[in-house]
Amino acid sequence: MKIHHQNQSQRMPFAVLFVLLLPILSPHLFSPLSRSYPSLFSSLHFQEWNAPKPRHLPLLKAALDRHVPVGEKNELWSPLPYQGWKPCIETTPIHTLPTKSQGYIQVFLDGGLNQQRMGICDAVAVAKILNATLVIPHLEVNAVWQDTSSFADIFDVEHFIDTLRHDVAIVKEPPSEYSWSSREYYGTGIRATRIKTAPVHGSADWYLENVLPVLKSYGIAAIAPFSHRLAFDKLPTNIQRLRCKVNFHALAFVPHIRVLGDTLINRLRHPFGKFHTSDMKERMNDTESEGSGKFVVLHLRFDKDMAAHSSCDFGGGKAERLALAKYRQVLWQGRVLNSQFTDEALRKQGRCPLTPEEIGLLLAALGFSNSTRLYLASHKASIVPSLLEIGKLYIYFRTQNLVYGGEKRISALKKLFPLMDDKKSLASAEELAKVDGKASLLAAVDYYVSLQSDIFISASPGNMHNALKVTRYFYYQVGHRTYLNLKTIRPNMVMLGPHFLNKSMEWPEFQHAVLSGHKSRQGQIRLRKERQSIYAYPIPDCMCQS
Repeated sequence: MKIHHQNQSQRMPFAVLFVLLLPILSPHLFSPLSRSYPSLFSSLHFQEWNAPKPRHLPLLKAALDRHVPVGEKNELWSPLPYQGWKPCIETTPIHTLPTKSQGYIQVFLDGGLNQQRMGICDAVAVAKILNATLVIPHLEVNAVWQDTSSFADIFDVEHFIDTLRHDVAIVKEPPSEYSWSSREYYGTGIRATRIKTAPVHGSADWYLENVLPVLKSYGIAAIAPFSHRLAFDKLPTNIQRLRCKVNFHALAFVPHIRVLGDTLINRLRHPFGKFHTSDMKERMNDTESEGSGKFVVLHLRFDKDMAAHSSCDFGGGKAERLALAKYRQVLWQGRVLNSQFTDEALRKQGRCPLTPEEIGLLLAALGFSNSTRLYLASHKASIVPSLLEIGKLYIYFRTQNLVYGGEKRISALKKLFPLMDDKKSLASAEELAKVDGKASLLAAVDYYVSLQSDIFISASPGNMHNALKVTRYFYYQVGHRTYLNLKTIRPNMVMLGPHFLNKSMEWPEFQHAVLSGHKSRQGQIRLRKERQSIYAYPIPDCMCQS
């Protein structure tokens, strides 16, 4: 009896833990309960229950009544003029591949879609440096999103191989004599053919000195980890241009992603088709859709990680500040530089991410009217972290609510731009079936749609993104659009911060400041500086002046 009672006592904490975690695992079953008893799930739903009211109400009211002159609209929607730079990745003579390869290179890539994309480009460059044959890169199961998508699930393998056929030999799998060289093989022990000491931003010489001998000895080498393992500087011109050729030409998405992307784009450009009939005109005040078939993509990132790491005040009062401080302590153990500064100092330095309300005010001040077609990239497409506190135990888990503060947080943005859509509102469940629940494929769809947009803008590019390494989507998209000379708006965070602190500022003054502060931030050429990514800044390495 004593043993039985002891076992019951040991099982009790696990039973309690299971009950508390069940709403996380099956939220739909518990949604009525969580709405009725918010205190029970206060840590889980904190951002939903304490979403603040608009912080810039006078500006918001003026923005809702704004009128945009026709001339201002035309200037805003006009494409970028030619800036004197063009892609020049094919200017070097085409060489036939050497008759004998030094061996086979394998890489194992972790991270999200854009980190893996960069790894693929670098892998091709390393294979070229070593005169090796590249095995199609292996994409690791994403530890955050549990996405098992492979290279072939995301990218068109045949197009990839064919585009690079004159540059690097590529095979889908190692030949039979190297069939043992697999992810499982390297995960079960120390292997002579695995290179795990590749330095961050390694030089070409490092690969020649450390990887080439392994290739010559064994015929194959596997490099893992391989994220950020090739330098952006001091590489031959042909290697730099090859990296851009891979990124901007060879990496095409698989057909079903392109088809879905084209479907979304068509519905954005022609909103009164069969998918949008009843509610579209109800969401418009103007009689015609602005830009006649044009649309903007907004990369809206305002998740809990970003809010906590920024150490800024977002209007949720003491409860929000304490919750974010606790979250910050658990995730980063106090190692957050921004926490040393006041909210005012952070905003003056441009370190605070824009809230959905603030990005809406920015767009309105730039001249976008309430009839602008706005597509939200990444909205509810990614899984973001949250914490649940049970006694002294903190459980770090992932939820599907991307915007910190939930739907209430984006209500002001919706009022300013009622024609706001994302994948879920533009496509049916059947159309989304192949990508639903797969973070890499969802990100690929957003990337494809973003690249076809007339204007692209990210809510908060800058320091807070770099700290959290969530900037890749923005910077890769900007780099790709620079390569194609497409309009991209980069919010002037240093200018906006103090203006949002000024609660007495009226709309005409705010709008004038915004327009003045963004004249040179709409896709104008920016040359890559030392140590900056060639994928984000392809000029001058991959583009030539004409």
